Parts: sequence; C-alpha cells; structure tokens
Amino acid sequence: MSRDIPAAPHIPFRPDWLAQHVEQALEPTLPIIDPHHHLWQFPEKTYRSADLLDDLASGHNVRATVFVECQTCYRVSGPAEMASLGEVEFVLGEIDAARAAGSSTRVAAAMVGYADLLLGARVTPVLEGLISSSAGRVRSIRNIGVWHADPTVRASVATPPPYLLMNARFREGVSRLAPLGLGFDAWVIHTQLDELGSLAGACPETRIVLNHVGGPLGIGPYRGQRDDVFRQWRGSMQELARYPNVHIKLGGFGMTLFGFDFYRQPKPPSSVEVAEVIRPYVETCVEAFGAQRCMFESNFPVDKGNVAYGVLWNAFKRVAMHASATEKAWLFHDTAAGFYRIEGTPAG
Repeated sequence: MSRDIPAAPHIPFRPDWLAQHVEQALEPTLPIIDPHHHLWQFPEKTYRSADLLDDLASGHNVRATVFVECQTCYRVSGPAEMASLGEVEFVLGEIDAARAAGSSTRVAAAMVGYADLLLGARVTPVLEGLISSSAGRVRSIRNIGVWHADPTVRASVATPPPYLLMNARFREGVSRLAPLGLGFDAWVIHTQLDELGSLAGACPETRIVLNHVGGPLGIGPYRGQRDDVFRQWRGSMQELARYPNVHIKLGGFGMTLFGFDFYRQPKPPSSVEVAEVIRPYVETCVEAFGAQRCMFESNFPVDKGNVAYGVLWNAFKRVAMHASATEKAWLFHDTAAGFYRIEGTPAG
C-alpha cells in the first residue's frame, strides 16, 4: 500500500505491519469500557465481532464496549427514515456471535444509533424504533456534523450540510432525545466547536459527548500549523467546558485528520511514541472538563490503520500514569458507564 495520505479519511489497516510491534498490557487488571468502536459489513471491508474479539485479546481488561453507528447493514425496504434500524439489528447478531465465541467482554453493551434529527419532531417514532429494535441498547444518537469550506479537509466520510448544529429543525430533533433517555454523540472538528457550545446551551437537558477530542485538524491548510491549531482548539475546548452537559471522548488520534501519520513509518508505533504526541490533547481535556466528563475511546477499527489495539490502550495508560485511582476509574470506565447507562461492570 502506498504511504501517501489516503484519499479517504480512513486508513486501511495492515495486520502484517501491526504485527511487527506487540506489547504486553500495562495495568492489565484496570477495568475498561471502550465507549467507541464500530462493527461493519461493507462490500469493500468488514470488521465484525470476531475481528473485535481478536483485538480485545491484547490483554487489557475490557469489561464492555459501546457500538457507534457507521451506516452499515441498513434496511433496504420500508420507510427511508427507518432504514438505520437494520444497523442495530445487525449488531444484535454480532452480540450473539461474541457470546457464542465465549467472550468475557460485553460487546455492544450499549449502542449509539443513527436517526436523522433534521426530521425535527417527526424523529420520535424513529428513536422509539431504534430503542425497540436494539433490545433497549441504544442509549445515544449520532449525527455527524463535520463540515469545512475547504474541500481538501476530509475529516469524515459523512457529508452533512454546513452549520447542521445551528439548524432550528435539527435542534427540535435533539430536544426529543432526553425524554427518551437518549444522549447525543457529537462529531465536529475544531473550527466548529462554537456551534457545539451553542447547541449545548440551547439544549441543557441533553447529555452530549463530543467524539475524538473535537478534531483539531492537521490536514489541508492546517498541515504544518499544529501549534496554532492547538492554541485555537484549546481555547475553544476551555469555553466548551462551561457547559456541564458536555462530555469528551479521548481518542480518534489514529485518523488522518490529526496528521500524525504513524502509518508512514516502516514499523508501527510503540505506546511511548503514541503517548508523547497525544498527551497535550488528553491533558488539556482532563484539565478543562475533569476526569468525570472524560472517557478514553479506541475508535476501532478506524484507528487501526495507525496503531494496534493493545498498544493504543497502553498509550492511554501511560498518559494517565500519574492520575489518582479515582481519576483512572473515571477515565477508563466510570464516565462511559454513566453516560451510556451501562450497569453490571463495576470498576472495583
């Protein structure tokens, strides 16, 4: 595979390349909930429960996981707005497969589904359908809002309209989440964080979790501008922390948008290398939001193009090395358990 920057924002993973560097799990008994991974079945690529279980076999104590929507296995008949119910039905089958394989991890103990919140008030039947079709496992809804005027900034495979989070009909849809016990998974980049703050202020009853530390860009016109981007991102995150209903997922660093490009190296990175580059972002988030509103995430298999699963969690543990036991519990387990209402996975 060419080591040029991929045209798509997802880097294909290479098992032979990843196998060149394997690490034993640090703090192997530390309880973990992985609050952000995908399972998918597409003509050009697959990542199913067996693949996830292979990654989970890296030695970390992952008690449970959260599946996040990725527009796979949609229904091909029936009302268009209900098509995403097929995705959660697919995941239920993957849960059964993981159980049959004897997994000790509760795969997809919670799910993040997709419903078009631009439907406004008409989204409620879709939300109720997702909850029912997932056997109650859908706990949050994600609508990707990533948008940038520069076409060279491809930070997501989704193509939403600009200023999605500011749309009145979209906000009406968001207002329908909390009454059903649902949160909102937000995915926007650093140039859009003020829009997320506006949404959080307008919908204070809605629990929100920002994916991938808010996407500080390192591609397109932002390549080579890391220090300037970091300062802008940090200021926006400190402002966003004013909203108590906003939580943060600490991860996504293996996506092309960050511009870290580990995949260009002859050998995959060690956890020491990964920890060094992600530390400023993690520490900024924890300082601004507190450990109680932060959760480490794998973002697999998307990040697998740059780093192995076990190495990634070792990097997170290195960054959190000097945190207290209580802070570690929040970062690796308790924040995710609370946000996604996952019971039966005690951190103690």
